[in-house]
Amino acid sequence: MPGQRRRRQRRQRHEERHRPEAVPGRWEPLYETQEQAELREFLRRLQDEGRVTDPAHIRIDTFCGRLTHPTAYRVSVYVPDASGR
Repeated sequence: MPGQRRRRQRRQRHEERHRPEAVPGRWEPLYETQEQAELREFLRRLQDEGRVTDPAHIRIDTFCGRLTHPTAYRVSVYVPDASGR
C-alpha cells in the first residue's frame, strides 16, 4: 500500500517523543492488590473517572508469587516533574 511506511514511521516518531520516559518525572504507585478482579475494577474506575487520559502513563507491575508469597499487582501512574518543564 503506497505511503504505509511513511505513516508507520511518522507514528513511531510521535510515540517516541510522547512516551512518559521522554518527559522527566517518576512512577507513583496508586494501588496494590492480590486479586486480579480488583485490579480490573480499579483500572476501569480510573478510566471512567478520567484521572488518566493516556494509557502509556499507567504501569502494571506483577510480582509473581511462589508457594510462600501470593501474586501481587501494583498500578503506578507516571507523574511528570513540575520543575522539569
